[in-house]
Amino acid sequence: MNVKRVVDYDVLLLTALIWFLGKFLRYAFPPLFEPLQGSYGVSNAAIGTAFTGFMIVYALMQFPSGALADRVGAVRVIVAGVAVAGLGALALVADSPFAVLVAAMLVIGGGTGAHKTVAVRLLSRVYPSRTGRALGAHDTFGAFGGVVAPAAIVLFVSAPPALAVLLARLPGADWRGLFLVSGLVALALAATFLLRVPKRLPDDADRGVETEGPEPGTRDYLTLFRDVRFSAFVLVTIAFSFAYNGTVAFLPLYLSQEAGLATTTASLLYSALFAVTFVQLLSGDVSDRVGRFPVMVVSLGLAAAALVGVVLLAGAGAITLGALVIALGLGAHGYRPVRGAYLMEILPDWLAGGGLGVVRTLLMGAGALAPGIVGVVADVSGFRPAFGLLAASMALAAIGAAGLWVTE
Repeated sequence: MNVKRVVDYDVLLLTALIWFLGKFLRYAFPPLFEPLQGSYGVSNAAIGTAFTGFMIVYALMQFPSGALADRVGAVRVIVAGVAVAGLGALALVADSPFAVLVAAMLVIGGGTGAHKTVAVRLLSRVYPSRTGRALGAHDTFGAFGGVVAPAAIVLFVSAPPALAVLLARLPGADWRGLFLVSGLVALALAATFLLRVPKRLPDDADRGVETEGPEPGTRDYLTLFRDVRFSAFVLVTIAFSFAYNGTVAFLPLYLSQEAGLATTTASLLYSALFAVTFVQLLSGDVSDRVGRFPVMVVSLGLAAAALVGVVLLAGAGAITLGALVIALGLGAHGYRPVRGAYLMEILPDWLAGGGLGVVRTLLMGAGALAPGIVGVVADVSGFRPAFGLLAASMALAAIGAAGLWVTE
């Protein structure tokens, strides 16, 4: 690979590293619930509500961040987002009341929520002929933030002696060191992105209001839904998000309580769901070559079939269920970068950021509702009917994508 090609991927690498950090911070909180409860003396409901607030703020940032990028440019929004997240993390370094923790979580949620919508917009313009590959690499980096976070928490909470000496100097519990490092890394990434990326962008890749064309308003974004095919695809991705997020929230409990697997086995299979995230590199690249819909239909079809299998073969044993979980992961992860690439192709350039933000707000809203609905159905009727609902939603997404493909 020559020097020019290395430089070509500077933007992708830095954007993906910021997404990795954003996902790392998001997935760091759930494993910390017990240490946080110990530090603050609060209930499960209190700490759970705080994290719900984090996710709500994250979801609400999708549209305004995208719309703002349409006006002032993607670089400024990405830099501001990671800087805000870094400051939120640093606010957790000092010993403080529970209210400060909640406020810092909301700030981190807002900062990290400003990234993904704008990053997809930026990468699709920097790599127009390799959008699927670029988004696949970006999302793969992000997924590993969730893989690394639990291990990093173990490192800080159960630190080896050399690290424990340093952590002992913190004005509070050992877990605060995680946020000290994260905050400093976030600020360093913000500075690096601001100094380096603008020099690497092609003309008009970071478009703001300075470029020719009308300035977008809220009504312009809403008119996108007058296009029947656009609205139909949004429904496809909402159905997928509902099914995926509901599954991710309750799969370990389903495997242990309904399928009768040992807790450790259920946790291992749950990890396998994320371990296959590398498929995003392949699915994004293939979609650049053969088209978006063929890859989306195959991915969603595989995920739907696997989820149906998880419901119908709940008592089949660890090997069969493990294969089904891996198939589900391959299908679900394979779909996501192609979804983003397709949306950037069908959205008008001048509405790309805000338009994607609207779609992501809707799909993340559906994803946020899914755990609550699944929990209610599980309490009333059991986990198999609840997962049957998720399988039906995933099947609806696959059928909808197939319908859009054949009518293309």
